[in-house]
Amino acid sequence: MSHFAQVARVPGDPILSLMEAYRLDTNPARLDLGVGVYKDAQGLTPIPRAVKLAEQRLHDSELTKTYVGGHGDAAFGERLSQLVLGANSPLLTEQRADATQTPGGTGALRLAGDFIRHCLPGRGIWLSDPTWPIHETLFAEAGLKVGHYPYVGADNRLDVEAMIAALTHLPKGDVVLLHACCHNPTGFDLAPRDWKRVLEVVKARELLPLIDFAYQGFGDGLEEDAWAVRLFADELPELLITSSCSKNFGLYRERTGALIVCASDAEKLIDVRSQLASIARNLWSTPPAHGAAVVAQILGDEALKGLWLDELEGMRLRVASLRRGLVEALAPHGLSERFAHVAEQRGMFSYTGLSPLQVLRLREEFSVYMVGSGRANVAGLDASRLDQLAEAIARVCL
Repeated sequence: MSHFAQVARVPGDPILSLMEAYRLDTNPARLDLGVGVYKDAQGLTPIPRAVKLAEQRLHDSELTKTYVGGHGDAAFGERLSQLVLGANSPLLTEQRADATQTPGGTGALRLAGDFIRHCLPGRGIWLSDPTWPIHETLFAEAGLKVGHYPYVGADNRLDVEAMIAALTHLPKGDVVLLHACCHNPTGFDLAPRDWKRVLEVVKARELLPLIDFAYQGFGDGLEEDAWAVRLFADELPELLITSSCSKNFGLYRERTGALIVCASDAEKLIDVRSQLASIARNLWSTPPAHGAAVVAQILGDEALKGLWLDELEGMRLRVASLRRGLVEALAPHGLSERFAHVAEQRGMFSYTGLSPLQVLRLREEFSVYMVGSGRANVAGLDASRLDQLAEAIARVCL
């Protein structure tokens, strides 16, 4: 008898498969624009100096490896909540908001999904079309009914009117997932006036927003990127926020994130957090400690925080420069207007507008790797090779 005889093979994650194909490619001119990690001019994903210094301090001072508890590192939760909501947020002073540490932003999303299923039964969750692919599978695995609202149209442009129209007809009380900044996978972000319109619909339909905040500091700046989150936190009695430290602290493999809950009063926050601790116990018991301790160390020390802020701003400016540089490199091919949106988008990713066939040709003919949807990780570019990429794009487009 074979216990595993009926176990079928499932396709691998397309992005992870792309990583493997890139690794096996022997072309010295290959370009990896698929995997969503920041890379420096040497093609490496660096560890920020602030992180290395914080790790050294922890190495010298750490006294125990015991568990950190169901909600994780308390100092991490406090300081990350201040980073997201603002140091002087009334929600924090009134004890109406707090963070539960999770294994990365993905863990925060799963915790939110399980909380919705267990504590808000019957609520559907609505995602932008398109959205980060794992949003689809993660919430479905959590047992939620998943729906979609329009975000980017067939013309590869942000369609705010269609988005607003769809949100206006969502069932009252449902959950709507919103990307705070640096929309993944498109790079198209709402303007402040658009966020205000979305907020009014959320109020009118009594929707519960779940704001995915994975790229704070990579859009327009650390404080600027938090604008919409803080607007919703100020205007609504209840809010869920998932925060990730993978990109802005370079802690990808340390899996450091949090689910921040904003509640109507301190007592209700305690109720919600008791549920989160119970759910987390059955998911991962307690979260990993190292990354959270690093973040807490950096945010709790003025010198380290200042160094980190400088490094983060350097990463943000480099990505913005690469966006502009690619559009400029496409100009001699007569394609700068067609791809002007690349410079207008925010964050690491760009919905280029390239078709699946064009993406396939880029990979097979030029060893340029990106996701089949045409999503490119701009942060994977090398400024010295923009002309090479522009030439390849021109060859498949013209």
